[in-house]
Amino acid sequence: MFDTVLIANRGEIAVRVIRTLRAMGIRSVAVYSDADADALHVAEADVAVRIGPAAARDSYLNVEAVLAAAKETGAQAVHPGYGFLAENAEFARACAAAGLVFIGPPAEAIEAMGDKIRAKATVAAAGVPVVPGADGSPEELREAAGRIGYPLLLKPSAGGGGKGMVVVHEPAELPEAIASAQRVARSAFGDDRLLAERFVSAPRHIEIQVLADEHGNVVHLGERECSLQRRHQKIVEEAPSPLLDQRTRERMGAAAVEAARAVGYRGAGTVEFIVSADDPGEFFFMEMNTRLQVEHPVTELVTGLDLVALQVRVAAGEPLGLRQSDIRFTGHAVEARVYAEDPANGFLPTGGRVLAVHHPDAEWLRVDSGIRAGSVVGTDYDPMLAKIVVHGDDRGHALRRMSDALAGTAIFGLTTNVGFLHALVTDDDVVAGRMDTALVDRKLEQLTEAEPVPDAVLVAAAMDELLGMQPTGPVVDPWEMPTGWRLGGATGTAFRLTCGDRAATVRVTGTPAAAEVSIDDAPPQRASAEWVDGRLRVRYAGEATTYARLQQGETLWLAANGRVWAVGEHSLLAQEETTDSSGGPITSPMPGTVLVVRVEQGEKVAAGQPLLVVEAMKMEHTITAPTAGFVTELPVTPGQKVALDEVLAVVTPHAEQED
Repeated sequence: MFDTVLIANRGEIAVRVIRTLRAMGIRSVAVYSDADADALHVAEADVAVRIGPAAARDSYLNVEAVLAAAKETGAQAVHPGYGFLAENAEFARACAAAGLVFIGPPAEAIEAMGDKIRAKATVAAAGVPVVPGADGSPEELREAAGRIGYPLLLKPSAGGGGKGMVVVHEPAELPEAIASAQRVARSAFGDDRLLAERFVSAPRHIEIQVLADEHGNVVHLGERECSLQRRHQKIVEEAPSPLLDQRTRERMGAAAVEAARAVGYRGAGTVEFIVSADDPGEFFFMEMNTRLQVEHPVTELVTGLDLVALQVRVAAGEPLGLRQSDIRFTGHAVEARVYAEDPANGFLPTGGRVLAVHHPDAEWLRVDSGIRAGSVVGTDYDPMLAKIVVHGDDRGHALRRMSDALAGTAIFGLTTNVGFLHALVTDDDVVAGRMDTALVDRKLEQLTEAEPVPDAVLVAAAMDELLGMQPTGPVVDPWEMPTGWRLGGATGTAFRLTCGDRAATVRVTGTPAAAEVSIDDAPPQRASAEWVDGRLRVRYAGEATTYARLQQGETLWLAANGRVWAVGEHSLLAQEETTDSSGGPITSPMPGTVLVVRVEQGEKVAAGQPLLVVEAMKMEHTITAPTAGFVTELPVTPGQKVALDEVLAVVTPHAEQED
């Protein structure tokens, strides 16, 4: 067994691997970029080594720097996590050449399954059903599209994680879709080859976890349902699938084992299938991920196995010690991915400093996280912050627990998708198991509908401030009590508050223990509040709510039921914001990097015409002209980093330009 292992990754997966290594008595080595100097995985590891600046290509993708860190620290093996170098065959070979054990499959298996074109041919030869498709140059893909039919799916041959995948509905969309998919493929994977496949309507995405050792043993650990997706990126996963019957489960598991055997697989891997929602007995091989999956915790919770520990033992040459008949499944598990993104604003990436993190404390809850209070979330890497994982006696039980876990989760300091996740796992169709990969898109407006700031939140903020105004000490002067008492009667204390796009005056008469509260001109209602274990407990309008809270400067952060609010005070003299959609400055909707500039200064543009492409956290966002006019300012260039709301261009309407 190894005594020192280097983790060639970051974030929650690095933390998760480190904790298993610690439990196994193995020394852990973390690597980090300049952007991650204060990251959680750096603090958790026994040793941490800087490997370069923030850009992934100069740090986490820098093979020479990673290998040098391993040599410097005496590491005997490298765990790649997922993403970055995890499915890089050349990295696996470089590890071997440097005398290091790569905790993953052989380079040949990575190559066979990492190339989707080759993978399809390999598993088809082993008798595994595959989706009709084609590969080749853009011209060959355009020609093949007619045979495959529409809609069709374009995806990078060397890709994974849904990145660069595009659904094309009609021939006119194909040229731009190919160009976009190639651009993402080159950037993310260094390989712009594409695969076109028939897009199975209303598909279910189901994958099988496999384990193999160098002694010829291969087993599967059941399936995971991964149909809840957006932009081909998984959001919520569960095990087992509510769709499959036992016979189909066994057939799919056997097919996954054969796919692994076909390439001489070793370690942990996942074989992914597309299953028809209308005919669950029909399934097609989609791809094999030759690494640990993001969603592996749900398999761990239903099997009781530690997949990372098994990876390490297999890499050290030990036999699995498991036969297929040894695998037992207990209960149901669900995982939800928490991202730094704004669902109400098109899921654009967000960022900032994490001020506080709150999760419920429960034995059935597991949180795999890469953040802590003080962590800075930038745009250099994937926006996933954490994974919330629950286990229950059955699916209904697990979903109820997930609802409770999300309701009790709060991340202060930046916008996340926690509220969206809560809406998703409580959706009627999800609860009933009526899912397919398009469900989220069909219900996107409903799931992301911006809710107005509740009266109760403004009342809670006012009561919190009132609690902070209470005098302390052994002797309290009644004249210091903030009751609003005046000669002639009590007038109350007025708090002028703003939250989101809502501003209101909240007037409180009485004490925190017994108050009457009115919002603007509304009739007063009874309220009370207290601080309990750092939380704010408020009774208002006949309901009791407990809020996670944090006072940060002039802002009070409150969280309850999966939602987070930032409440501040406003001035009566504050000017109202005005918007003019007729033209003017066009600002960046997210912090990121200018990827493409499609126009020149002085160019005449039409309303809706694409002007620029901004990329952040591996997501592209096209900026369009709000009106017809002329590009009178263009202060950015390709490759330039931009901040949220930074001016990208100025479009002046025709009439103004002529004047």
